[in-house]
Amino acid sequence: MIRPVQFRMNEQTAVNNFYQKSVSLSPQDILEKVIQEFDTFVAVLKESGIEVIVIEGDKKKDTPDAIFPNNWVSFHQNGNVALYPMFAENRRKERRPEVLDHIEASGFDIYNIIDYTEAENEEFFLEGTGSLVLDRVNRKAYCALSSRADEDLFIEFCEDFEYFPVMFTAYQTVDSKRLPIYHTNVMMGAGETFAIVCLECIDDKKERKNLISHLKNDGKEIISITEDQVVGFAGNVLQVVGLKDKRYLVMSSSAFKSFTGDQITKIQQHCEILYSDLTTIETLGGGSARCMMAEIFLPKRV
Repeated sequence: MIRPVQFRMNEQTAVNNFYQKSVSLSPQDILEKVIQEFDTFVAVLKESGIEVIVIEGDKKKDTPDAIFPNNWVSFHQNGNVALYPMFAENRRKERRPEVLDHIEASGFDIYNIIDYTEAENEEFFLEGTGSLVLDRVNRKAYCALSSRADEDLFIEFCEDFEYFPVMFTAYQTVDSKRLPIYHTNVMMGAGETFAIVCLECIDDKKERKNLISHLKNDGKEIISITEDQVVGFAGNVLQVVGLKDKRYLVMSSSAFKSFTGDQITKIQQHCEILYSDLTTIETLGGGSARCMMAEIFLPKRV
């Protein structure tokens, strides 16, 4: 997780992230609120025995979205690391070699770095585990194609990392128009034995049926959410492991409040829920809890 040293509504990402909204606060007030939300969130995770590596943001770079590291990097069980091409030019500055150095110094092994970032030169993008929802057990990658998730790059990733590709287009209604959702992880989260997904975002019936088929064939209970719940970041969740291999589903307070009682009950049959208030981060950044965590599956040195 990257602790923010600056934060604002990123004008470069707002062109297709329709969850971002402006607020009438001074830059200093915004930063103070965001740091408070971040630190509280980290404390909630650590209190449940979840290991968290916190790295300070870089004050020298204009990176208002550095708090969302999962879009530029992902870490894998075989020791490989992927670096991803980013849609917004100022987000490309978030890629910092010292972050990888810090993770290695924390006891993890990195064997190879697979770098897709040259695709930026041709304006093709694939924004990490924002664009990709990975089922690492069943080796399937789910991707809602958009201006930030190129089909050819998605297939290339799946070939390199040995995932079966499941692609579709997910939409949201903006000013009475159906426009592609910018990131898959806004409308979908896959746990080990369940998946939270907004099926009504997938307008194409064949694509929707194919997604359902893959999830059911892998034995996952589908917990369907609405487009209104997507706006509340109910899809932007991540299952993590704490002490004694206890499973948790991590989300924001707004996501938790947007779930129905029945949905909460279904989730709790699979794992415990952890949530924290991320209102300022969500409002200005258009991302939530899942986006703030770049999960590490790298081999750990004994």
